Amino acid sequence: MRVLILGADGYLGWPTAMYLAEQGHHVHCVDSLIKRWWEMEMGVKPLVEVPPLAARIAQFNKVSGEKLSFDILDISTNERRLREILAEFLPDAIIHYAEQPSAPYSMSTLNRAVETQRNNILGTLNLMFCVQHSCSDVHIIKLGTMGEYGTPNIAIEEGWLDVVHEGRKDRVLYPKRPGSFYHLSKVFDSHNLEFGCRIWGSRVTDLNQGIVYGTSTDQTDKYRMWGLDTGFHYDSIFGTVLNRFIVQAACGVPLTVYGEGGQTRGFLDIRDTIRCVELALENPAAEGEFRVFNQFTQQFMIEEIALMVVDVCGGVIDHIPNPRVEAEEHFYEAKHTALLNIGLEPHLLGHSTIQGMYEYVCSHRDKIDTATLRPGIKWKGGGI
Repeated sequence: MRVLILGADGYLGWPTAMYLAEQGHHVHCVDSLIKRWWEMEMGVKPLVEVPPLAARIAQFNKVSGEKLSFDILDISTNERRLREILAEFLPDAIIHYAEQPSAPYSMSTLNRAVETQRNNILGTLNLMFCVQHSCSDVHIIKLGTMGEYGTPNIAIEEGWLDVVHEGRKDRVLYPKRPGSFYHLSKVFDSHNLEFGCRIWGSRVTDLNQGIVYGTSTDQTDKYRMWGLDTGFHYDSIFGTVLNRFIVQAACGVPLTVYGEGGQTRGFLDIRDTIRCVELALENPAAEGEFRVFNQFTQQFMIEEIALMVVDVCGGVIDHIPNPRVEAEEHFYEAKHTALLNIGLEPHLLGHSTIQGMYEYVCSHRDKIDTATLRPGIKWKGGGI
């Protein structure tokens, strides 16, 4: 297939590009590189330095024999060039990772909240219109988030909810109660994409992803010696919680659990993220279909994750005041059967996975910046 990856320089975009190229797909990469600027702005960086995208692609093509191609482009501001790329490349599918991914970043200042929503919502809108102009039958695979749903007191369905009201039935998008301006931008995306399917007949799969952990894929392991790893963020702004806990254990500082740690979330291995995208490619949405998959494999309370890390890696837990506004304990029952039904075989979180991540982090322990581990952004009356 001809696959266009938007946000190909990112934590998920880069291993996805390598993987799909090695499966025989013709992959074209697009990224604005703005995530690197956001990291510099916030004073954080990945555990291991990530080479420039052009250098990564040149090196991958050299050592793998594959032929990734790329463009540097901000899809939120340059719809003309995006339209040209679509017309030239004529993708069968578009994987859309190209968004600001951090809730804390979006809650830190007015300018960053605006930047998050401008980048994310306008980028998706530009994509929708450019697709209609250049390749209207293409399948858009959009990375959403389980954070769109919030923590409702009823079961979370996969995107849609069947309701009965005053004796009448209807099927509606599941009500959303996001917890940050970042998550709210994802809600706008979902509604805009559903509108495009309903009005224009677009084809969209919205992957509502849980919290991703790890760096180990077949390709990152295979090509790590050539500097082709993916970025591993552990800081309190762009890092995910399990990655952060393992780094804290590796450098001997307490694991920072926000509040009592009773918040429940969905989790998945980075290898499963890539496999879910591949399954969506192989089983495309129908014309006019807005399809939602809840993309996670297990759910845990944050305290449970911390205890698992302590059990494998040692360390102690520090319950700190929660900088976010969220329920400490809540009902959480999220359906996630659609991807299993089309072939997902999950990598479940266990001691061996945590041990492998811990050994990886320990091999780069000298690069850890412990000043970035504790939260500095508060949802109320805060900012940096």
